[in-house]
Amino acid sequence: MVLDSTGPRRRAEFYRSLLGPVYASGDEPPGVGEPDGRGQERLVLPTEEGTPQPAFQHVDRLTPSARPEGSVPQQPHLDLSVASRDDLRVQHERVLALGGRLLSDNEQGPDEPFRVYADLSGHPFCVFVA
Repeated sequence: MVLDSTGPRRRAEFYRSLLGPVYASGDEPPGVGEPDGRGQERLVLPTEEGTPQPAFQHVDRLTPSARPEGSVPQQPHLDLSVASRDDLRVQHERVLALGGRLLSDNEQGPDEPFRVYADLSGHPFCVFVA
């Protein structure tokens, strides 16, 4: 899944910190004081097996989803799962510490507890108990 971003490096760092993958070869952050040409265009976070996962590409303008109001559609998004409500609470704290924002809380849902967040670009993603 490729997600548009006005700041691909910042957004990739959010998901890399949250999910744990490493950058594709050549997409790593540059050294201190060095230009970040790749981080201005497109970055990929592959799995350990090398399968591409989220990618982030530059756009000049991005209109974030207005979820849950609905004036701007939810758009394609990531659904992430955890094993328990306790894990959901732990991930909640991680998401907030990384700069994510809570949009909707259904932790007390009887069947599939979940929370909806906005990432640094305002794009929604979900964390639910599988």
